[in-house]
Amino acid sequence: MANPERFLMAGVMGWPVMHSRSPMLHNYLFNQYKLAGTYVPLAIRPEGLAAALRALHPLGFSGCNLTIPHKQQAMTIVDEVDAVAKSIGAISCVVLRPDGTLAGSNNDCYGFIQNLKQAIPGWRADAGPITVIGAGGGSRAVCYGLAQEGAREIRLVNRTFARAQGIATEFGGPIKAYPWEQRHDLLEGVAMAVNATSQGMVGNPALDIRLDKLASSALAADIIYIPLETPFLAAARQRGNRTVNGLGMLMHQVRPAWKAWFGIDPEMKAELRALVEKTI
Repeated sequence: MANPERFLMAGVMGWPVMHSRSPMLHNYLFNQYKLAGTYVPLAIRPEGLAAALRALHPLGFSGCNLTIPHKQQAMTIVDEVDAVAKSIGAISCVVLRPDGTLAGSNNDCYGFIQNLKQAIPGWRADAGPITVIGAGGGSRAVCYGLAQEGAREIRLVNRTFARAQGIATEFGGPIKAYPWEQRHDLLEGVAMAVNATSQGMVGNPALDIRLDKLASSALAADIIYIPLETPFLAAARQRGNRTVNGLGMLMHQVRPAWKAWFGIDPEMKAELRALVEKTI
């Protein structure tokens, strides 16, 4: 359990980072559990990441989350990386040990899978083929999580084919890479399509994909939560598809982080989600 005599600190490192709703989520929990502490946004340029991570211990931080563009670079900085993060090839959470060493883990795949299970009761990864669009750090977590859940066929497509092929080769199993030109046809016959790119996020162009071959029974999911409904999800909803945005993925990652930092397994209330949604 968290020490009541200590002011607790954690944060999120990114560049940029001020759009993140993580501070709202975590600071709500500090209030809910009546703990003295704070969670802050830390705008860190890539070239300053190592110095920033090493500064957390003397400043008294319990740990931090990592977001774009730091998740893969941090792998080379922390002192220990757990098995899941090693498999994914990216870190989303850092824990400060008492001796000042840094332990890295990845809660992205946990958040993604738990979000699907909560939003769509009875969801199964083996219900049919899944197309995943994008081959960055978020995609790696999505593909890893889906494979762990028993997906039998994952069609991975990315603008740069070599990046998709790299994930398929590294992960193996049900993942097969396809060239970008085939993205529209890759939606035919799938049970789910996932946008794991930043396309559709506020300030970015919409994802360039046609949905005419996506079955009306298929699920459309996005890891983006700003906006709550990306153009990809809006187009899918208008066709009659069920949709899941990325806010739940963000919220579900809070639980393992708090367990590691403060020894608390927090309850993620519907009231908290509603508060965050009002700010987006």
